[in-house]
Amino acid sequence: MGNNPTILAIETSCDETAAAVVRGGKEIISNQVASQIAIHEQFGGVVPEVASRHHVQNMTTIVKKTLEEAELTYADLDAIAVTEGPGLVGALLVGVNTAKALAYANDLPLLPVHHIAGHIHAANLVQTIEYPAMALVVSGGHTSLIYMEDEGDYQIIGETRDDAVGEAYDKVARTIGLPYPGGPQIDKLAQEGEETIEFPRSWLEEDSYDFSFSGLKSSVLNYVHNRTQRGEDINKADIAASFQRSVVDVLVERAARAAMSYDTKQLILTGGVAANSAIREAMEVKMKKIGVQLIVPPLSLCTDNAAMIGAAAHVEWKKKNIAALTLNGVPNLSLQKR
Repeated sequence: MGNNPTILAIETSCDETAAAVVRGGKEIISNQVASQIAIHEQFGGVVPEVASRHHVQNMTTIVKKTLEEAELTYADLDAIAVTEGPGLVGALLVGVNTAKALAYANDLPLLPVHHIAGHIHAANLVQTIEYPAMALVVSGGHTSLIYMEDEGDYQIIGETRDDAVGEAYDKVARTIGLPYPGGPQIDKLAQEGEETIEFPRSWLEEDSYDFSFSGLKSSVLNYVHNRTQRGEDINKADIAASFQRSVVDVLVERAARAAMSYDTKQLILTGGVAANSAIREAMEVKMKKIGVQLIVPPLSLCTDNAAMIGAAAHVEWKKKNIAALTLNGVPNLSLQKR
């Protein structure tokens, strides 16, 4: 097996139908994403059954477009990669079954990829990861601090005990009447407001790297409810700015302390919420202050995409981790056991 494989990667863990061709884990040859945001916006969040149905409708077209853009055929590929989990089980199954069919039909090895590993290795598409490294993965379903002593070695040292940060953003946005997805809406509105409201920061135990956003979310909900009950006006921009400051303070403190404690060369900030401008800016300032290099993939590689799966698949290729055609989607797939 060569060290510079051309891999067709497929990602369908949530509501993005995506395919990409990545060479050598670093070079994006083609990258296609069919977003379902407009569809799920009317429901105020992702509806699993609806997401699965649209994956079925979009999958063949997306794979075809990806290969056409890359100007490649299946004969030019070295492997097929796919997100095995975690994610919505119905959505995962569409991608997994597509990948299995393509691998079987074209006699290509099948590479199973963990979704979070994909987010982490999106960094390799813009800059080489140097180990030991620390990753802060922040998205609608995940808030995790992951230490990597070496390539493919993942140790979760901190994670959310309740709501993921993206989930908290969506719920707070809904409370103050902003459309789904809430993260970009709050980020934009916060720039118009002032941090005048003292919402709580959950620091948990002194030696913990875990996160908790349920109390912060509840505090915002109670603030809005109480003022509404008293007939008082609420300043949505100030709520957004104050809520976001609480989130930023906790994320930056945890990430900085972890990077210093584990003496890492780099901190990778990735996941859909890494697109947030306030989090990016604060993390950049803090990492510069403590002498840790910050890697943040561009916005298009922070949200769910298949290029990141192709990048992570390169690690599985080097480990010769070839999946059998009995591969299944695993909604709660563990990262550390891989």
